[in-house]
Amino acid sequence: MDVDLRKVRYFVAVAEELHFGRAAERLHIAQPVLSRQIRALESELKVQLFVRTKRSTELTPAGRQLLEDARPVLASAEAMRRRAVQAARTERTFTIAFMPGITVTPLVRVLSAERPELTVELFRTTWDDQIEVLHDGRADLSIVRLPIDQRSLTVRPLFDEPRVAMLPADHRLAGKPAIHIADLAEDDLLQDPDAVPEWRDLTARKGAARSAAPHYRSVEEKLEHVAAGHGIAIIPLSTATFYTRADVVAVPVEDLGPNQVAIAWSASRRAPVLRSVAEIAQSLSWT
Repeated sequence: MDVDLRKVRYFVAVAEELHFGRAAERLHIAQPVLSRQIRALESELKVQLFVRTKRSTELTPAGRQLLEDARPVLASAEAMRRRAVQAARTERTFTIAFMPGITVTPLVRVLSAERPELTVELFRTTWDDQIEVLHDGRADLSIVRLPIDQRSLTVRPLFDEPRVAMLPADHRLAGKPAIHIADLAEDDLLQDPDAVPEWRDLTARKGAARSAAPHYRSVEEKLEHVAAGHGIAIIPLSTATFYTRADVVAVPVEDLGPNQVAIAWSASRRAPVLRSVAEIAQSLSWT
């Protein structure tokens, strides 16, 4: 049986919104049309994907499984479309994604000199989309900050750098020359805890019962909330240096491991230029 990707895309919208009206607005289609498409998908798959009541829409176990599988399928389909469009262009482009605080100019200069037929484009990412841009084809290579989900990716190390705690200027620890991660156990972390496993493990051991603080996508957002006293952030030293501001203080954390920076690309891609760029990147001095 061939699955209609359009129906799968409609399903993902409903699964993420858990509301047919909002999903229909997001997809720019009428709600009755969306409902018919979801019923058709359920009929084709011979499973129930949603439980609908007057007050809520919830995923069934089959729906949760389909959502997990559908996202990478849609990303792969979008990547295929993007690469086909790119291949049709007379001008060859090569897109490098990079995280905040990482300067890619040396890599671009060497690549442009060695491969003058390429037009190099750059794409700044965040913690949330630094590998997503590889799966959906927005970038050919991504310079990432670990840890990441390395499934379906080829990953090569580049360099390590220290991480620092970003504190509001009036924080109780702001004047310290250095601190330990345990000193931050009572603070709210304004980012994904997976990005700072040492902090997550510490709070778990201490049995911290407070609700999780919201995490913010961009460095600028994080620092605005740090300055306002809403919590703290752990970021690489280069990022802290780039975003220096008077109302936020960077403090070294002695027992916090370094941030590892790597270059990554989709493991399914075999283009020689990918390994060539990776070799150039690994030959450069990044610090």
